[in-house]
This record gives sequence, C-alpha cells and structure tokens, in this order.
Amino acid sequence: MFSYLSEYEHYFGPLRLLRYISVRTVLGAGTALVIGFIIGPWLIARFRKLKFGQHYDDDRTGELAQRFDKKNTPTMGGLIIYLAVFVSTALWAEPNVWIVVALFVYTALTVAGWRDDYLKVVRRNRDGISSWEKIAWQSLAALVALAVLLWHPLSAEKVRELWVPFFKTAVIAQMPWWLLLGLIYFWIVGFSNAINLTDGLDGLAVGCVISVALVFGIMAYAAGNVRIADYLLISHVPGTGELTVLCGALIGACMAFLWYNSHPAEVFMGDTGSLALGGLIGVMAFMIHQPVTLVIVGGVFVMEALSVMLQVGWFKYTRRTTGTGRRIFLMSPIHHHFQKLGWPETKVVLRFWVLSLGFALAGLATLKIR
Repeated sequence: MFSYLSEYEHYFGPLRLLRYISVRTVLGAGTALVIGFIIGPWLIARFRKLKFGQHYDDDRTGELAQRFDKKNTPTMGGLIIYLAVFVSTALWAEPNVWIVVALFVYTALTVAGWRDDYLKVVRRNRDGISSWEKIAWQSLAALVALAVLLWHPLSAEKVRELWVPFFKTAVIAQMPWWLLLGLIYFWIVGFSNAINLTDGLDGLAVGCVISVALVFGIMAYAAGNVRIADYLLISHVPGTGELTVLCGALIGACMAFLWYNSHPAEVFMGDTGSLALGGLIGVMAFMIHQPVTLVIVGGVFVMEALSVMLQVGWFKYTRRTTGTGRRIFLMSPIHHHFQKLGWPETKVVLRFWVLSLGFALAGLATLKIR
C-alpha cells in the first residue's frame, strides 16, 4: 500500500525511498515488531480470561509429565504472528501474485490451525481436528495456490521450472501440472507438520523460523533481481522480490512473539502458528525456485520430522518382528530425547538455534556453488 506513495516524490523527495525493496523490508520488519508488541499483551490477557490454555489430563504421565508445569499457559499465540505479518505486508509490500498466494496459504492454514487449537482448548477435545480435515485444508491451500500461479501471466511459465542447488539451469523446464501439484503439496504439508513437531519447547520453533525467514528473504531478493540472479546463476522470477518484504515482516513478528514465548513461556503459538508458518515457508520456497534448498535451510525442522518417522517406523517394525517394540530415541521429536538425557530446556533450545543458524548459512552458501 505505502509503496505507491513513491509516485508522489515530487511533493516530498524522501518518498522515493519507498521504491526500494530493502527500505520497505526494514520498515515492514519494524512495523510487524511494533504490532506484535502492541497486540501481544492484549491477546495473551484475552486468552487467559477466556481460559484458552493448553490442558493435560491428570492421568497422563510418563512422556508428558515434564510438561505439566506448563498447564493452562495460553495457546493460539500464532494469531500474534499472523496479524503482525498480514498487516505489515499489506502496508509495505507491492501486491502481486506471489504476495497474494503466500498470504492466502498463510491465512488458510492459520484458520485450520486455529480450529484445531479451539477444539483442544475450548471443547477439550484432545485430538483436535481429524487428520482427514487437516489434509483437506492443506490440500485446498495447495490446489488454490497452484491454480492461481498457473492462471496468472506473471507466474504461469516460471512456476513450471524445477531448480535444484548446484545446477546452473533448470533441471526440468516445463513440469506437468500433476508434478507441480505433488511438489507444492509436499512442501506445504511437509513443512507444516515439521514445524508443528518442532514446536515443543519454549521459543524453539519460532527461533528457528527467524533464521529460515532471514535466508529466504535474501533468496527472494536475489530471485527478483535480474542482475543478481544472472550473477549467481539462479532462476530469475520477476516480482518475487516483494516476498523479501513479507520475510522481513515475518522476522519482526517472530521476534515480538519470541519476547513472550521465551522460557518460561507466557503464550504458545499452537497449531494456529506452527501449521501456518510451515505452509508459508514451504510455498515461498516453491515460488522462488528454492524448494530443495529449504531442506538444507530448514534442517532442524527436517531433523525433527525424521526423528518421529524413524521412531514410529522402528517401533512398529520391531513390534511386528520381535513382539516387543523398540525405540531409537528416548523420546521423539528429538528435542525431547535430549531433555530425557538431562539437558535443561533452555540448553536444548539454544543449541537447536545454533544448529538452525548453521543450516541457514549452509543453505545460503549454495547460491555460490553452481
């Protein structure tokens, strides 16, 4: 919205700065940070008043016993991030198909996550929405996103290209629609669930999201700039530079949320935040032709998801073959394994942040390796 003010630079010279994505990214991050700090305390107070806290039954012991001290901590805190990101992006990003699709996916999965949290904390339904309903929401988001990208002339041709790290040109120049659908669905669903699994300790998921958003902001800027893209031998996707503003807003919103989510947490993001953030990051990686790079940059999320799949798979296999289910980790997702080893929660979180930063830098380095 405010980007159009640059047209009035003849009335006020400094308005020309709003032409630059870098300036609007900084302003977007600052706006989201301020919005988060303003609405955060108000929403947390409302959640407490409405008793929107996570509940655990007294008969649940063992693996979840370590979390009983967090009983009744307000959840649905993902709304803080969503409102800050949406408003800030609407104010500072120049609207185009890439921004619209990203915000649509983010909104659709925020609604799905909110409904899941609502059933858990208000209706006291431990399971929340059914797996089929969650798949339906994620499928709808992927289908609509792909349909819009294939329909719009700015994205119809570019979205069909498949790029992978270390290659100078597209591996596939014209992907068929069914392959496109499979890829966008896998990335949206996969990283929605991966961040959802990571969100188990105070500040863990949101801290990792910040480092991922920082890298993808840089990659979106590079993809949208023809000179930088040509120099780095990466795909030039006109218009995706505006996603840098969205990434800036995401960083600012996550920083504000981390203020309240740091140990001991005053609020949890819940599925309202984790499902939506994963979908948003996944669809942005897809649109700027860096889906495979997300596996590197989001290494912590991948590690968390793999630990659950390995744990469940090995347990079922050994129970079927030996009659006694065995585990690879003391507990999954893997951050709980280290808690079981005696690591304090804050140490686990900080060390995973270090890992996330390392994965982010490794993913960023792929831009120069072609």
